[in-house]
Amino acid sequence: MFVAKYPNWIATIAHTDGSHHFFDGPKDLFRYLLKEGGTATRDAEIWVTDYYTTKPLKAREAVYIAGSDVLGPMGAELIPLASTDLAESFRTDHGGGEVLAFDDVDADVLRSLD
Repeated sequence: MFVAKYPNWIATIAHTDGSHHFFDGPKDLFRYLLKEGGTATRDAEIWVTDYYTTKPLKAREAVYIAGSDVLGPMGAELIPLASTDLAESFRTDHGGGEVLAFDDVDADVLRSLD
């Protein structure tokens, strides 16, 4: 998939060696991190696109909602937001599960989006 077609969903890993990995959304980013990430991404900068502002947001500082009525380029998606308050507001408008921190996103969460 060409991520440039979906700028409101882009997620990026910027490695310390200057290389980058781009993803069409947070769901695929987390799939990569859980499968391949390990020590290779420990020091990398990881970015997602904030749902409301569509600006880059540090992925480790974002909160996420799974199971909402909002679909990304590849269907059900993790929704990244800048704060818990925004996440609660989002859930009021779009449903979804609990507010998740970066480290809370695991294989079970990703399977729930399939």
